Amino acid sequence: MAIPYTGGTMPVTPEVSELPSGLRVVTTPLPSSQSVSVSVFVGAGSRGESERIQGVAHFMEHMAFKGTPKRPTAIAVAEAIEGAGGVLNAYTSKELTCYWNHVPFDQMETGMEVLADMLNNSLLDPAEIDRERSVVQQEIRRTKDQPGAWAGELLGRAFYGDHPMGRSTAGTEETVGAMQQGDFKEWLGAWYGAPNIVVSVAGNTTHQQVLPLAERLFTGGRTATAPTVAGLNGSLPAQRAIADARPISQANLALGLPALSRRDPDRYALMVLNSLLGRGMSSRLFKEVRERRGLAYSVGSSVSRYSDTGMLGISAGVSPENVSEAVKVILEELEKLVQEPVGDEELMKARDYTVGSFRLSLETSMSLGQRAGENLLTMGEIEPIEDVVEKLRSVGAEDLLRVAKQLWLGTLRPRKCRHRPCPIPGRAKRLDDDRQPSFHQRRRWTVVDADILRRPRISQTSAPCGPPRRLSWRGRHRSRLPGGPCG
Repeated sequence: MAIPYTGGTMPVTPEVSELPSGLRVVTTPLPSSQSVSVSVFVGAGSRGESERIQGVAHFMEHMAFKGTPKRPTAIAVAEAIEGAGGVLNAYTSKELTCYWNHVPFDQMETGMEVLADMLNNSLLDPAEIDRERSVVQQEIRRTKDQPGAWAGELLGRAFYGDHPMGRSTAGTEETVGAMQQGDFKEWLGAWYGAPNIVVSVAGNTTHQQVLPLAERLFTGGRTATAPTVAGLNGSLPAQRAIADARPISQANLALGLPALSRRDPDRYALMVLNSLLGRGMSSRLFKEVRERRGLAYSVGSSVSRYSDTGMLGISAGVSPENVSEAVKVILEELEKLVQEPVGDEELMKARDYTVGSFRLSLETSMSLGQRAGENLLTMGEIEPIEDVVEKLRSVGAEDLLRVAKQLWLGTLRPRKCRHRPCPIPGRAKRLDDDRQPSFHQRRRWTVVDADILRRPRISQTSAPCGPPRRLSWRGRHRSRLPGGPCG
């Protein structure tokens, strides 16, 4: 089927097919491009892990690059793409893993074949597992050494508690240290079945070229349907505050509030609200906290959206003596959002900013292909770009007020999975009404702290949150503002 939408002034029409194996293939043709971007999305993230194997999704992502019978070393895998001038990488998040490459358009078959080989034929050599184990453990230590990144981990832990959503995507040094070949094989067998995979190709190609290649290269592998994932059965946040004192000169403050899930109809209003509150130098938080009061060097907000939950995060880097005042001012700005409607001029600016940043995020074959693949995997459809723009432009002051009250007064409830494929990757089971968590406590916000010594009150110390980390196989932290140009 064809799903038309428009990018800029040229129509861009992704085409979607589902193979008999259950594998879904989406192609976004860009005839004027000199390249193609190949992305393989797997509905396997840290949310599906048990406590014993925390970090296996991310560790498996690393191991996929460590050789196949055809390319027995990591260098051989890399050279297959880099030899054509391309780029190869991957990332893991709470609900998915993505492997991707970007190659010249005449190397599309190579790009697809390399990823298929990595996913279907990984050697998982025990000696290589032991070597890479040390690399992943160093990555975990590095995160702890970076206050900003570590604060993001602390915020997730405080917000979701012992639920898998609250655990680090990288796992712990202990769980990574204990993983063996059998754990990876079991993970692949459970989660890497064709029905749980989307292949997305964008660039100078056509669906007619991509589809037979996908059928030949990705068929014949695993066919199992993915397991269910754990629902959220408790109130959020799980913990009001968390602290980690460190002898450094700046305090990093992070607050989190329960927000909207990925498919919530009010997500467009939340995108605009987030822009107004904390995106850019013209946002309310930047103007009030930094420009008018000089309390912070950096301050901003972001939105994380998942299948059945979400979080609005606010972060700031402040001097230790300004922590209490910064928290007070931030909370006052949140209160203002629920006390009075946004004025027409400010609303127009926030809408224009949100629409503009959304459009700018979709200028490359990589961004278009990643959006199409992730949308199809997590939402079961590719929302037309112009539909998103239209809905953003239709957001009114009353919509912002309603959503702000939902967030601030804590009246959110998790979504159910009502369509196929389920918005939780892995076709998660539905949540019955009597099992859904309650979100009725006023002012549900979490403060995390990762930097201050000798502070008697946790709520006066803190660390920056930002959106959830996406861990790449090279150990870089890849993230984006989900409430911004994610569509």
